[in-house]
Amino acid sequence: MKATTTEPEALPFPPMDRVDMPIALIGIAGTPIQARLTREGRGRRAVFLHGMLALNVHWKPLVDLISERWQCSMLELPLLDLDGDDCSVDGVTRLVHQFLDRHAPEPAVFLGSSLGGHVALRVALERPEIVSGLILAGAAGVVEKPISGEMTLRPSRDWIRTRIGAMFFDKERHITEPELDRACAALTDRRQARAMIRLTRSSRKEYMGDRIRQIKAPTLVAWGKQDVITPPEAALEFASRMPDARLVWFDKCSHAPMVEHPDQFAEAMNTFGDELDRRQIAK
Repeated sequence: MKATTTEPEALPFPPMDRVDMPIALIGIAGTPIQARLTREGRGRRAVFLHGMLALNVHWKPLVDLISERWQCSMLELPLLDLDGDDCSVDGVTRLVHQFLDRHAPEPAVFLGSSLGGHVALRVALERPEIVSGLILAGAAGVVEKPISGEMTLRPSRDWIRTRIGAMFFDKERHITEPELDRACAALTDRRQARAMIRLTRSSRKEYMGDRIRQIKAPTLVAWGKQDVITPPEAALEFASRMPDARLVWFDKCSHAPMVEHPDQFAEAMNTFGDELDRRQIAK
């Protein structure tokens, strides 16, 4: 369908027209930051927050399967272009709050992957009134392991291939040369490599395990059994510490279950949505 650059009406079941537009945010020091909003689907509202090397297009296999039941608002932030105080979990969280105020103020389910999961946890703690549910997929915030050594300012192509490859169980299928070229272009740029190091360190420094007990939102912990970046013990920690969490495992899957197993992820997400509907009716 034809893309539009206008905001859709805030209807219970908005039209299926796809929105794909740049949005302007302002960093902590007043720096203009160009982000992107992609929105499509109808039904229960969901806000998607991605990880460091991800783009909105990486959500597409999942969104194609759920767009009849979910209105998906995907925020794409230029994470590796951030600097100063913006280049931290706190800085990214502030940008997300700004985005929500301007473009998605209504209560929604927040789906956070990797660093986006860490930020989603922060939003749930700081603005619980707009978080009707959480879906954490390979979320950072409790346990994260370095892959192939620590990140450097001059990573080799082999290091990058290993680092990106760790995200997937089926590496041959998902590590395409164009994707590898994109990652190499970003991570061999000293400024962007420095941003990735800073964001990774910021995420590891802010341990969320002692705070997540305060999150009351129903939570789906969706995890790859073979995740070597945020390993299974991270999923178990989320599921055991959060007061209203349930855990779904994806076999033959690493750090990005919504990419490796979109069909199964869509099923789990729809089941979670059905549970939220039943709770609403029961109130």
